[in-house]
Amino acid sequence: MTLRLHDTLSGETRPLEPLTPGFVGIYSCGPTVYGPVHIGNFRSFLFADILVRYVRYRGLRVKWVMNVTDVDDKIIRGAAAAGVGIGELTERWTDRFLTDARILGMTDPDVVPKATEHIPQIVALIEELSRRGHAYRTDDGSIFYQISSWPGYGRLARLDPENMRVGERVESDEYGKDDVRDFALWKGPKRGEPSWSTEVGEGRPGWHIECSAMSMTHLGQTFDIHTGGVDLIFPHHEDEIAQSEAATGKEFVRTWLHCAFLQMAGRKMAKSAGNIARVDELLERGTPPRALRYALISVHYRMALAFSDESLAAAASAVERLDNVLAALDSYSEEREDDPSLDDVLANGRRSFEEALDDDLNVSGGLAAVFEVVRELNRRIGARSLSTADARRAADFLLDLDRVLGVMSAPTRKLESDVADLLEQRAAARAARDWAASDRLRGVLADHGIAVEDTRDGQRWRRVGEPSRA
Repeated sequence: MTLRLHDTLSGETRPLEPLTPGFVGIYSCGPTVYGPVHIGNFRSFLFADILVRYVRYRGLRVKWVMNVTDVDDKIIRGAAAAGVGIGELTERWTDRFLTDARILGMTDPDVVPKATEHIPQIVALIEELSRRGHAYRTDDGSIFYQISSWPGYGRLARLDPENMRVGERVESDEYGKDDVRDFALWKGPKRGEPSWSTEVGEGRPGWHIECSAMSMTHLGQTFDIHTGGVDLIFPHHEDEIAQSEAATGKEFVRTWLHCAFLQMAGRKMAKSAGNIARVDELLERGTPPRALRYALISVHYRMALAFSDESLAAAASAVERLDNVLAALDSYSEEREDDPSLDDVLANGRRSFEEALDDDLNVSGGLAAVFEVVRELNRRIGARSLSTADARRAADFLLDLDRVLGVMSAPTRKLESDVADLLEQRAAARAARDWAASDRLRGVLADHGIAVEDTRDGQRWRRVGEPSRA
């Protein structure tokens, strides 16, 4: 295995060496489902998707766990404002998240655990922390993690643990904790809030303990990779490390990977900043789903990504180039000897692609390798130097690399009968040199989401979108 990844905790880029040979356990912090997930969040999720796809491409088995936070302060406030229970609210937005994820071509995680379904595991973890002297109870029934009991606190974020904590989801004076730096493991019951009756008392879990319990339940006390956005390094992931390692006495995660922000108009995309874009909004504006995915994955995950109409247009153009070459290869027909140099072109392209992805998932370098092959294939298609079999091999090569990228669409020869009839009518019109009818039928086909191009190999078509509803 040659894949090298940049570990946030150590600051080193080092080879991935799975705990279990041939198997990689990956945990990704998923959405907090109090509203629709914006594309800034999806950049982090799709980076994890590329990681999972590439590790599988490299021949390893993967168990990918992505949690759903379905109880926290924002959810409680959102449910109250909407006049519904938290279960109804979170189910609605979980369904939307999963729908949007599939539209963007995200691989289904192997496990999508919910915090509310892991209360016993959360309680057991809190009990162990209390037994080991890392937690204390306050008068209102809350239980806090005592940061002063854990000397290693702050290593991930490279912070001085004596400094004040910032960015906490609970205001410092909301609960009667001993130290402003300490964080809630269990929150005592409050009127109007969901509550569970457990061995540690009545109440609900804190945000951070949820991920520790869910990840260790499904991947074990130590696992290979934990991913998330850079905004989760502190306090969330810092707290996960402290509470998990204090409870087990073992290393929690071997490699921490963090994705940089998506920016819009020069600022981090965030609900609080009011500069967010959602998947459904962009699709309604006519953005093709694969173009949106391309725009979100095309820059190295540790680099900030500027999102704009221009970047979307560039992504759409790139996807169209890929569609065009696949359509050209699909319709290509030339009875001749196989091109003896094609094997080297494809082998060099694969090597460049893998070298880029092996280098800390350098997807932009991987895409550059793909388009270098595309340029060469287009040249050979134009020169008619490929055989029909060559064209099929080249298409299979591109689609194999797309197991990692997820941005290509294999041409399909299956068409609705009315569309097939229109294509036949247009072919007949061109054969009769009836250019007016040919142009008219091109427009009708476009309304059905079919683009037509006339080539030496005959009429070539490809799907470019949904049929017009007008």
